[in-house]
Amino acid sequence: MILSPRAVKLTTRSGTEISRTLPHRDIRTIGAWCFVDHFGPTTQEDAMSVAAHPHVGLQTVSWLFEGEVEHRDSVGSVQVIHPGELNLMTAGVGVAHSELSTSNARLMHGVQLWTVLPDVARNVAPLFDHYRDLPAISSGALHMKLFVGELMGYQSPARTFSELLGVEVSLAPESTETIDLRIEYEYGILLVEGDLSVNGEALPVKSLFYIAPGQESLEIRSRSGAKFVLLGGVPFPEEIIMWWNFIGRTHEEIVQMREDWNSENERFPYFADNIHGRIPAPELPNLRLSPRGSQRPGAI
Repeated sequence: MILSPRAVKLTTRSGTEISRTLPHRDIRTIGAWCFVDHFGPTTQEDAMSVAAHPHVGLQTVSWLFEGEVEHRDSVGSVQVIHPGELNLMTAGVGVAHSELSTSNARLMHGVQLWTVLPDVARNVAPLFDHYRDLPAISSGALHMKLFVGELMGYQSPARTFSELLGVEVSLAPESTETIDLRIEYEYGILLVEGDLSVNGEALPVKSLFYIAPGQESLEIRSRSGAKFVLLGGVPFPEEIIMWWNFIGRTHEEIVQMREDWNSENERFPYFADNIHGRIPAPELPNLRLSPRGSQRPGAI
């Protein structure tokens, strides 16, 4: 199943357009992966300029192919991320952060991913981790950088709270390869560059190919070469409410999260950055938010 992206403005500040494939009306999560944004490639100045904003109940996973971004947060972290490095922020009970592309970022290209924290971990204290030394794997025409989980005997050091896989994959031109899968996992392939067919089906750039649990392998092929992100995990079993930058389990929790952010509650401590702004939470819809599980093809 191919999930087509929808265009979304990153912020009104920069006007940068991004492609969002998850959550999708048909697939809300892939494992614990609950949010997939692809931005760039772009030479736009200040392509990444996102003022202070909150998160609750999730992890943010920042991964660059090109460019340089400075991360600051209410835990006190100040970290510049480069291609091939991982910024992993565990929001837990609540955190605020901002992201700003640096003057060195002539070209910006990357993905912003979220994972939903399981109920047992969603109220942990906020944390920030940065990883430079991540496993690089080569196999045939495949060259991979593993940023989350385990693959082919290699293990990422990234701190996670569910069984997950996240890997950047490059496939050489005029190549066909087979990738072994774990049958208990579901997977998504986000094509970010080049041409790629998955099990004989052409995947458009910026689209996400969904693979249900139960498959042991997949065949990928490229004429001109391809770069893609492979995400996977055990299907997330819990029902959640995902609204704006918050993930909760009840309507009342979301209402409280929004109120705490807009009132500048101590749940989200102040931090200084070079953007000097704060994004207010939008108005809640005029209805009661209800928890939902992830829809999947064939589900009733």
